Amino acid sequence: MVVIDEKKCIGCGLCAADCIALNIEVEEKARIKKECMQCGHCVAVCPQGAVSIPEYDMADVEEYDADSFTLQPEQVLHSIKFRRSIRDYKPKQVEESVLRQLVQAGRYTATAKNSQSNGFVFVQKELTTLKDKVWQFIDDISKKDIRQIDKALLPYILFNQRRKKDAADDYLFRNAPAVLYIVSDSLLDAGLAAQNMETMAVSLGLGVLYNGYLARISDANEELKQWLGIGDRTICTCMLLGYPARHYVRTAPRKAPDVIWK
Repeated sequence: MVVIDEKKCIGCGLCAADCIALNIEVEEKARIKKECMQCGHCVAVCPQGAVSIPEYDMADVEEYDADSFTLQPEQVLHSIKFRRSIRDYKPKQVEESVLRQLVQAGRYTATAKNSQSNGFVFVQKELTTLKDKVWQFIDDISKKDIRQIDKALLPYILFNQRRKKDAADDYLFRNAPAVLYIVSDSLLDAGLAAQNMETMAVSLGLGVLYNGYLARISDANEELKQWLGIGDRTICTCMLLGYPARHYVRTAPRKAPDVIWK
């Protein structure tokens, strides 16, 4: 529950004005009416630091600093234009300290009604086991009568045939050293988190490939989901992570924007 320190509160009313739930009233001091979704706007807007949410780690709260918190528009757009889907990686592990920064980028992403329901599963140390489980699942599907196989699964049989002919031809995992799964109650929330995590990854020198094929086949494998520790939660997004083996020297062209101005 949100807590207001009356000794610090000056009754300015900023917290009440910014409360989407209209859950704060101000007489001489601000007061919380009832439980809320704990979005944290009141914490962020209070000029005196009088508001806290004890259920959260308040040590994570940072004071605004214009120099370190403000991005230059040109740099943001250049970063978006320059990003590439990476399909070839250096044979180098991703440091845990780097992966933890990606977690922070995902953790602080906006979620509907502040649900914060996204979960993140990184597989790097046990990547070989993950690969074995995924390909075994596809092997089992391949043994069925072709007429009984869902058409959406047919590409995986082809991927598996290619891999068996040439182990380096791994369409699902490529040679990425790490895989990230994002599980969530909301596809939109997971997608937003993935975008922020990719942006953070690129700033750290990593490359990313959004892998819908791996996400779908992993979510269909209940045994794999138990091994991942996510139970019956939905795998919404999957990303391959690693240091790019190639360096790009310019942006790529795009079609003219499809936009309506009124």
